[in-house]
Amino acid sequence: MGEGIVSVEADAEVDIAVRLESVHEGILASGTADTRYDGVCGRCLADVSEPIEVEFQELFAYPGEEETDFEVQDDHVDLETLVRDAVVLSLPFQPVCQPDCPGLDPETGKRRTMSTEAENPAPIDPRWSALREIADQDQGARPKAVPPRTQKRASHGR
Repeated sequence: MGEGIVSVEADAEVDIAVRLESVHEGILASGTADTRYDGVCGRCLADVSEPIEVEFQELFAYPGEEETDFEVQDDHVDLETLVRDAVVLSLPFQPVCQPDCPGLDPETGKRRTMSTEAENPAPIDPRWSALREIADQDQGARPKAVPPRTQKRASHGR
């Protein structure tokens, strides 16, 4: 069930809890479906597998003059289409492995981690390159600071 970067496998187990009520117009089906979807993170392409629970409610009308999406067929209701539609519509459009996933590095294509995010400075906009050259020249013209001398402590004879 589903397309794109996440889906529910064809052989995946779907737990359904349903309540069927007889009403004047037909049979009202209400319930929940629990299953698990698998796919990849929309930012870093890591594998993602998450549980999903959806609620559904639909009226299965008795056959008559009016056409409806769901009808009672030979005193039976077919929940397959109803459950499939509910599950597919609740799948995330852009799933992520974690809410603050940093994604892929645009230069290397490798997955970023939170620690490398702080280490790599942001790339400098090429429009500012002339100012960068001036700053580099200014730093080259300044005398370098001399490190302070370390003092040796006199050791007392032992």
